[in-house]
Amino acid sequence: MAEIQTADSGARKKGGGKVRSKKMSTRVDLTPMVDLAFLLITFFMLTTTLAKPQIMPVVMPEKDVDKEDLEATKESQVLTLLLGADDKVYYYEGITDTKLDSTDYSAEGLRKVILDKKDRVQKQWGDMERDDPKNPGQKKKVSKLNVIIKPTKESRYKNLVDAFDEMKITNVALYVLLDISKQEEDFILNPAGGLKFSVEEQVQATTK
Repeated sequence: MAEIQTADSGARKKGGGKVRSKKMSTRVDLTPMVDLAFLLITFFMLTTTLAKPQIMPVVMPEKDVDKEDLEATKESQVLTLLLGADDKVYYYEGITDTKLDSTDYSAEGLRKVILDKKDRVQKQWGDMERDDPKNPGQKKKVSKLNVIIKPTKESRYKNLVDAFDEMKITNVALYVLLDISKQEEDFILNPAGGLKFSVEEQVQATTK
C-alpha cells in the first residue's frame, strides 16, 4: 500500500522560531498490483473461448449396396475436376470426346463452371429426390449432377478443401473423391491428345 510520511505538526524549532515543514517522502508498494494482474490473467484464461477446429462432415458410402439399387449415370451428368499445381483446377465433362479446360478457385472460376454444368443437367434431366438428413422422413430435390474430384500429387491440401467448399456452396449433393489415373495425368500434360480412358476403366476406378 502507498504510505505517506509527514512531519509532526506540533514540531517547532528550538528558540521558538518558525516551523519549517519537511519534504514528504512516498513509497509505493506494488504487491497488490501484481496480485491484481494475476487475477485478471486467470479470469481471461477461464472465460476466453478457444478457437474451435473447423471440420466438414463427410458421408461415407455404404459397404453393402445391392447392384439392383444402383442407377446408371449419364455421361452428360458427370463433371470431373483434376486438382493441379499452382492452385489450378482442370475439368472435363463425360468420358468420350472430352475436352480439357482449366480455371481457378474463385467465384468466377470453379463456382461458375459448376453452376453452369448444374443448370444444363437440370434442364436436360430434371432433379431427383433424396432423403433430407435435416428432416428425417422427408424428401428433398437435388441435382443429378455428379462431380468427381481427383487431386494430383502437385496439388495442395487447401485445394481439396476449396473444392469441397464449392460443393457445399453450389449445393452439389452427388460428389466423390477418387485417385487420379495415369490417363488423366497424361491428359493434363497433353490435352490435344485426348483422354484415352474407357468407360470400363472409369467404372473400375470408381468401385475399387
